[in-house]
Amino acid sequence: VIISLLSLLSCSAIPDRRNTDIILKDENIESKATNTLYSDTKINKKIHVNVTSYNGIVLVTGEVLTEELGQQVIDVVRNLPDVKRVHNELTVGNLTSFESRSGDTWITSKVKSQMLSTRDLKSTLIKVVTENDTVYLMGIVTEKEANEAADVARNVEGVKRVVKIFEYIPEPVKPEATKK
Repeated sequence: VIISLLSLLSCSAIPDRRNTDIILKDENIESKATNTLYSDTKINKKIHVNVTSYNGIVLVTGEVLTEELGQQVIDVVRNLPDVKRVHNELTVGNLTSFESRSGDTWITSKVKSQMLSTRDLKSTLIKVVTENDTVYLMGIVTEKEANEAADVARNVEGVKRVVKIFEYIPEPVKPEATKK
């Protein structure tokens, strides 16, 4: 917990539209879900699951060997405190290989790098998750920011699909627009 708090404090200069309390709740959701699922010896060898929370909106990606296991995973996540909504992106089938997961990590790095170098895109507002060459984008953004982020991700080599899981806010009013 202390390490998490220190890492949050050290990142406080990074723009985020969530407050510290919400960030901690998101980390708690991810941690509790992962610990609950992987400490269950009846299922932990039959799943490869990633749980990502942003403002209480939870993305569940990965593979499960059966539909029943998938429903069990989603039930665990859905019943955690502070979860507002769950996006189930689990697939039923064989668990992915280390090579596939490494490829996903590489795609995420390339997408983040491209976003960082894209002018006027506040890349720190966008969480990037890649699973099986599909890039999921999360955050609290304007429609313009969402579309720009999706365009960047879509043009990264190796990306097969981009899924936007954003919460939208209105575009800021420009000062000159308020003058008469």
